[in-house]
Amino acid sequence: MSKEVKKKVSFVNRLRNYFLTGLVIAAPIGITIYATLWAIELIDSWFIRFIPKSYLPETYLQFSIPGIGVLFAIFWLIVLGALTANFAGRTIVNIGTGWLEKMPGVRTIYKALKQIFETVVSQGKASFKHVVIIEYPRKGLYAIAFIATETKGEVAQKLEHEMVSVFLPTTPNPTSGFLLFVPKKDVIMLDMDVEEGAKLVISAGLVTPEIVQELNKKDSSKNNTKKDKSTSVE
Repeated sequence: MSKEVKKKVSFVNRLRNYFLTGLVIAAPIGITIYATLWAIELIDSWFIRFIPKSYLPETYLQFSIPGIGVLFAIFWLIVLGALTANFAGRTIVNIGTGWLEKMPGVRTIYKALKQIFETVVSQGKASFKHVVIIEYPRKGLYAIAFIATETKGEVAQKLEHEMVSVFLPTTPNPTSGFLLFVPKKDVIMLDMDVEEGAKLVISAGLVTPEIVQELNKKDSSKNNTKKDKSTSVE
């Protein structure tokens, strides 16, 4: 291959690498901004109709300000939460939800949605504790998992060993997975935190946590030191 052809190939490869690097940087930012603006516009379209026109900025300005509906929704959610904090408010809410739970068809939808939102909110309060490795789906194969808690209740009573409840996520979507009850002695603890473990799962092993990279560097430096010592002895 001539030098000119090699230069052209290397130039094309460089352009390709630049393009992929730019895509990796720009795509997440662009999608995040688009999704945020879409959510703001959607919430605005729902709630802005309940705001009197005299309170809307576009009444006094020549342009509209996005997010007014979002602020309105946040304000009334705070008010609703404050009202239900006392006995009278909880009683009114319980009466209203009681009617919904008794209505055929509607109660199925309501209970499902209530469970989803309770799960989402509770995840913010109690997250996974540790990242671990377990043997799955057979001996000799290992998978990343997250410890939820120590196994309790009837499951713990029926099993002989001291067990932990772990969540085994799927790749690349870590929100789905399997609940497994694993003997505590068969769980290998990792030093990485839950966020780093989630990145490892989402990227299918392509994104390596920094702590692993540091350990690899230390191991390589130790190996190089041993080689230098052996050559000096010779």
